[in-house]
Amino acid sequence: MINLQNIEDAQKLAQAIVNTIPEPFVVLDDHFHVLAASRSFYAAFMVNPEHTHGKLLYSLGDGQWDIPALRILLETIIPEKTAMDGFEVEHDFPHIGRRTMLLNARKVLYDDTSISTILLAFTDVTERRVIEREKDDLLKQTEELLRQKDMLLQEMQHRVANSLQIIASILLLKARAVTSDETRLHLEDAHQRVMSVAEVQRHLHTFNGIDQIEVSSYLSKLCSSLASSMIGETKPISVESTSDKASIGSDKAVSLGLIVTELVINAIKYAFPISKDGDAIMVTYEIAKADWKLTVSDNGIGKNTIFEAESVGGLGTAIVQALVKQLDAQMNIDSSPNGTTVAITRATFTSRLPQAA
Repeated sequence: MINLQNIEDAQKLAQAIVNTIPEPFVVLDDHFHVLAASRSFYAAFMVNPEHTHGKLLYSLGDGQWDIPALRILLETIIPEKTAMDGFEVEHDFPHIGRRTMLLNARKVLYDDTSISTILLAFTDVTERRVIEREKDDLLKQTEELLRQKDMLLQEMQHRVANSLQIIASILLLKARAVTSDETRLHLEDAHQRVMSVAEVQRHLHTFNGIDQIEVSSYLSKLCSSLASSMIGETKPISVESTSDKASIGSDKAVSLGLIVTELVINAIKYAFPISKDGDAIMVTYEIAKADWKLTVSDNGIGKNTIFEAESVGGLGTAIVQALVKQLDAQMNIDSSPNGTTVAITRATFTSRLPQAA
């Protein structure tokens, strides 16, 4: 333990401690005169010890420290609270320009005397504040760009929806006008596919242009809409969906939506020639990291499905196969007297659901 023999030794030690502090630092008496200052203080504010030691803080550097906010800190806040951290002061200083400082102050009271001192430390946060303001400006610009993007996206979606409706109407008008039964069927088929695309686009529009789509909600709304538009009161077919909790990109959602729409519509058309209670179509989506599995199954007659009812190379078959290839997936069809299951599997996904015997 160091034994300080006199006041001079104590002062030398105190000054050495002050000089080791990397941030600008001063010690004031109770009348705000400088008792000691760190080397970093002299360097940061370009002042010298001769014009600093023993001088009133407010008079330093031709009054550069006569700052109203600093006076409030030293003369009002410190006497009441004895301590203050992070008191921010912004000021134009000679030689160094406009700086933003955080001030930490402590009032030190001594047991044997009424004299007190004030410890005052400065942290220059000018660059930090500049960066923060730049970040705020950049954030505002980004938010404005996103707002403009959303407006453009909504306008595009509106125009796409209108265009699809116009195309569908033209196809339907042409179908009614032609005399050839075969041509009429092709036009009606094309009309149905355009309406399928419009239905998928309409459901994506309800997510307000968000790039990531929550699968469960998306498939649930899509299946509900397909059921209400395709199934009449004479066909008691339920269309249900279940999904793992996951979000997918909107581009992938479009492809999955079109596949589901195509398979569900064709199951409604072909899987239940004779209606009975319990007729059902189930859409299931499972995911495991990058792999996933989409299943559309029904408990219908197990034949005359989309792939049997259409001729080879039919429009529905071509659409589904093209979309499956686009998704880098494989398609498997399992048909029996108990119904038909179409499974679209991406890569090495292994289902956790019980498999049929």
